[in-house]
Amino acid sequence: MIDIYDLANNRWKLQGACRGLDADIFFPDRGASTRLAKTVCRRCEVQEECLEYAVNNREKFGIWGGLSERERRAIRKKRAIVINSHRSA
Repeated sequence: MIDIYDLANNRWKLQGACRGLDADIFFPDRGASTRLAKTVCRRCEVQEECLEYAVNNREKFGIWGGLSERERRAIRKKRAIVINSHRSA
């Protein structure tokens, strides 16, 4: 797990397009639109780093790297299948 306070590993956070925006955009109420957050993420130069951070740290809430928790969970599941298939080979 990545230490969120380790600036050397998390310098990307200082470059995020979301920096300085209202956090409510990225943590909408259940059922609310995520369109604005995902639009911000699509134009962000550190979108990949953000997504990897969220997947690796199992972020359960919000839009990270342009994906919702459900979408990130699907990535983790897919990666687990790949890892397990390599282990059994």
